[in-house]
Amino acid sequence: MANNAPGKHYRKGISLFQAVEMFSDPDFTESWFVEQRWPDGVECPVCDSANIQHRTTRKPQPFRCNDCRKDFSVKTGTVMHASKLPLKAWGLALYLLVTNLKGVSSMKLHRDLGVTQKTAWHLGHRIRQAWIHDNGLFAGPVEVDETYIGGLEKNKHESTKLKAGRGAVGKTPVVGLKDRETNQVRTAVVASTDKATLQGFVTRNTEPTAQVYTDEAAAYRGIPRPHAAVAHSAGEYVRGMAHTNGMESHWAMFKRGIDGTFHHISVKHLHRYNTEFEGRHNNRPMDTRDQMGAMVRGADGKRLRYVDLTARAA
Repeated sequence: MANNAPGKHYRKGISLFQAVEMFSDPDFTESWFVEQRWPDGVECPVCDSANIQHRTTRKPQPFRCNDCRKDFSVKTGTVMHASKLPLKAWGLALYLLVTNLKGVSSMKLHRDLGVTQKTAWHLGHRIRQAWIHDNGLFAGPVEVDETYIGGLEKNKHESTKLKAGRGAVGKTPVVGLKDRETNQVRTAVVASTDKATLQGFVTRNTEPTAQVYTDEAAAYRGIPRPHAAVAHSAGEYVRGMAHTNGMESHWAMFKRGIDGTFHHISVKHLHRYNTEFEGRHNNRPMDTRDQMGAMVRGADGKRLRYVDLTARAA
């Protein structure tokens, strides 16, 4: 295909029709999930034993560990643990979330899958758990930039206005860095944008020799990394290799998702949506089938109960 083809033209995608057909057979769907979760053979989620008995007539838990004597299924110990939704619904939900760059709202999942909005909301957050990864340090060069998420003060009801100024007042800061060599991003919701917070985030996620590019924010001055900055306040956005355009592009996609898909994101769950957009960006070069398989493997050990999701902060 031509080098000027649009988008990630080298990827092999799956159409919606193909996705529906792919998960139409319950037996194939189960075998696909099993293969993705355990590519080297089924292992016990309790004791990690490979001494497993497969009993096709003993559903919904067809596997039995001959060592610890526990019965389990492909859902056990994952974000799907104890879910009454069929694997078909999980498969289609995975497809929708990995292929829609601006995300999928719970109302859309509710309509597309024929489940309640409450179930769809829980389902979406459980799938977002599968995007959580720790992939080591970035070697650089990296771009670092922060943004603020939240509604404008002028658009809020009078009773909820902070009346403490304009700009970032009432918004939640999010910081991120993008590794130019790998095109991977890493982001985090933070309490503030002071020096200790921003520099701590950068040093925890980069090699000591990584070249760092930022804007002229005072919080980045003295960062213990090779550092160059551009002065946005003076209309400077690129100076040689120094710019933060890649990270700013990621924030633009995140905000378009909030505005166009979710419309409103609570501070309590902001980190979950942030993880979603980070993970989808990082997996985007993969074929669609591989993206979905990576999500199944990433779901292992990340159970998220509804009661925990809705619990009040301590």
